[in-house]
Amino acid sequence: MAPDHPSLPPVQLHSDAELAREALATPLLSRAARLARWAGPETRVSAGGELVEDQLPAAAEALGLTADEDGEAYASEAWRLAVDTGLVEVEDGDDDTPGGVTVGDNLAVLTGGAPLDVLGIWLDGLDVVFADATAPVLDDITDVIGEDGEIDFELLDWNPEEEAEFLEGVLGNLYLLTVGDGGPGEGPVPLPALAASMIVPDDMGEPTDDVLEQVSEAMMRLDDQFRLLEPIGLVEYQPVDEALMVEEGEEPAAQFDETDEVDDEDVSRYGMVRLTPLGLYGVRARMLEAGVDAPAVGELADKGADVLLDGLATYPETAARAETVGWLEGRDAVAAARDLLAAARGADEASPLRRLHCQQALSLVGAEAEPAVREVLDDPELGGLARVWLAELGAADVPAPSEAMIFWLAIDTIAAQLDARGELDELRDLIEGLTGRHSGFFEAAWRVEHPATAEVLEAMGRLHPDKTAAKEARKAAFKARSRAGA
Repeated sequence: MAPDHPSLPPVQLHSDAELAREALATPLLSRAARLARWAGPETRVSAGGELVEDQLPAAAEALGLTADEDGEAYASEAWRLAVDTGLVEVEDGDDDTPGGVTVGDNLAVLTGGAPLDVLGIWLDGLDVVFADATAPVLDDITDVIGEDGEIDFELLDWNPEEEAEFLEGVLGNLYLLTVGDGGPGEGPVPLPALAASMIVPDDMGEPTDDVLEQVSEAMMRLDDQFRLLEPIGLVEYQPVDEALMVEEGEEPAAQFDETDEVDDEDVSRYGMVRLTPLGLYGVRARMLEAGVDAPAVGELADKGADVLLDGLATYPETAARAETVGWLEGRDAVAAARDLLAAARGADEASPLRRLHCQQALSLVGAEAEPAVREVLDDPELGGLARVWLAELGAADVPAPSEAMIFWLAIDTIAAQLDARGELDELRDLIEGLTGRHSGFFEAAWRVEHPATAEVLEAMGRLHPDKTAAKEARKAAFKARSRAGA
């Protein structure tokens, strides 16, 4: 059988141009760009590049936020992003002499650069916001100032590496839930479930009170963090209902218990979050930077057929189809079919799954592939596949397979399905159907010259719903192993 699959399925991303437009439309980056254009010779900054306090009202007015009670705070956040992403260049001031401002080089890039250049600036902005989201919340900074006048990090009870690792882990889980089979896809994820994915051990049955308290604390932490990450366009977030809160600084009034039966409306009150298409791009970029293998649909389009079929082994069905369609685009149908069939050959562990993906790819080529498929009718590894494909096409003059080819194809097909890790019920139906159509199946099957014969028969022994047939399968598997070792 093929080796274990990587944990991350491929993601289907929007085009670079679409993502760049989405980045430019995010509230925080668009405000930062507007302030960069607003800034002029009279703009003054204090130490650290912050706008001086008496210029915040004008900055809020430039953003159309005068009527918003948080307008000046939003303006301050946008200005910090403009500074940190190079949209403006500042000469730090001090308490006595404010510093000046000039236009940064990245403002022209943002307004007229290529999509990837725009996305690079957005990623820089994401780094800034991520750092803010993992920074400690200080109600009174004097409480953490040491005798030397500097911040005493031990008093903070804050570990920057642990905070960053926790949020990276949450975003990684959200990414996997979004792109993986069986997850919500592009739908929102309940905040309690996301927090629990980081806190509750996989082997824990019913969570203890202590674990549930940790989940609740993590939810409150994530609520603050997602509120910060939403304006940069990473997520769409429905915050925790404030009615569930008690006085500031205390725990939620109603602690969430994931063992309780709650309806969708109740769950949504505890917060709902989803990665945006731009967020998928951003989290994947951070994963790649950290050395994580996070494939994207379309990466195999310019590769050979052998790389395509090997790569599809890790792809969910929808992504595999999209990748194959992209690979076929612009290729001659007959030449592509020949390349796919040639790449499907082999007796290695991964070859059955390659042949399965080859057959699925040929179905996307359509009738134009027929000449190439007929060329392999006598091939011992591809002849059965070719006959099945031609029959499904409704082609005439398809030669009947030999008995040896029938049983070889049966073993190869089940081996591929085992590697594909599809639905067990579908696999059981396939096994039951094959054994039901061929009397004496197991007596013939153990003699098949296929590298996966013994493993397939053992799997049939585990999965066949009929106890007598399952016993016959186990006996046949023993004979196949004995024969292989003789």
